[in-house]
Amino acid sequence: MVMDKAVVSRSTKTNQLTLIQAITDGLRTMLQEDERVLVMGEDVGKNDGVFRATEGLYEQFGEERIIDTPLSEAGIIGTAVGMAVNGIKPVAEIQFLGFIYPAYEQIMTHVSRIRMRTMGKYSVPMVIRAPYGAGIRAPEIHSDSVEALFTHMPGIKVVCPSSAYDAKGLLIAAIEDPDPVLFLESMRIYRASREEVPEGKYTVEIGKGKKLQDGDDVTLIAWGAMVPVALKAAEQAKKQGINCDVIDLRTLYPIDKEIIAESVQKTGRAVIVHEAHQTGGLGNDIISIINDTSFLFMKSPIERVTGFDVPVPFYSLEEHYLPTPQRVMKAIEKVVHF
Repeated sequence: MVMDKAVVSRSTKTNQLTLIQAITDGLRTMLQEDERVLVMGEDVGKNDGVFRATEGLYEQFGEERIIDTPLSEAGIIGTAVGMAVNGIKPVAEIQFLGFIYPAYEQIMTHVSRIRMRTMGKYSVPMVIRAPYGAGIRAPEIHSDSVEALFTHMPGIKVVCPSSAYDAKGLLIAAIEDPDPVLFLESMRIYRASREEVPEGKYTVEIGKGKKLQDGDDVTLIAWGAMVPVALKAAEQAKKQGINCDVIDLRTLYPIDKEIIAESVQKTGRAVIVHEAHQTGGLGNDIISIINDTSFLFMKSPIERVTGFDVPVPFYSLEEHYLPTPQRVMKAIEKVVHF
């Protein structure tokens, strides 16, 4: 994957990291640079976090900056809000996105509104990290993909990296952002691959998508764990002579409308891939963006390949719920042969 030349020099030393290792590296980088940064959440200290995202940080920075909290999501977020408006930069971990519901009131009522409520006098420079999605055979409520609950909430940014390089750069950008950021991490791809990640500090701009593959026939739009699925489908399509633009949104709110419009105006066809439920999913907003910016360029109706409108099933049944390259390929064929 090509690195963003604007933020990384060619002489920068790199390491081969998984996505979860890049998260740890990003946290360590900011903890070292800014004493206002701290990490808080259930088991993030002595136990290094449920996915080991904070491995080694407790020993390095101590209990005042790597804080084990009680089992209370509302308490974690409420405490982080108080810290943030008083000049601290908390990175709060919610163990699974499906556990965030008790904290939803805090996020909707306070996290997203304080800048407006105080007419800009206060901002909330906090990050909420949340592993999400199916594919690891976790129990019920551990695999939810409900990003649309938060992309419909003005005042909070929503980020979802699909690669180690982007994960570190976006996390650093999120910590430095003066406003709150929900940072979604797909558990399915935590350790699925490695790539070169620069040492030290660099950022990936929030609000900018990335084209991973160039093609003239169909635009594939995905994020998180669905990016590898879309890329595999694009490989299958190429064998049939169909060339796909593959877009990784990276940021879900504010969404990069320009990269979507530029691509679909070139290809005239679009397939959106996400593992969240179809009804109310972010795919609906992307369709609206395409209709608003590019309707007259379209050669066929837009297709969505998504999870189903049921609670995410657990254990082996989740494989039947998740989009697959085969399902995406059928959608590609449908828009091409319309």
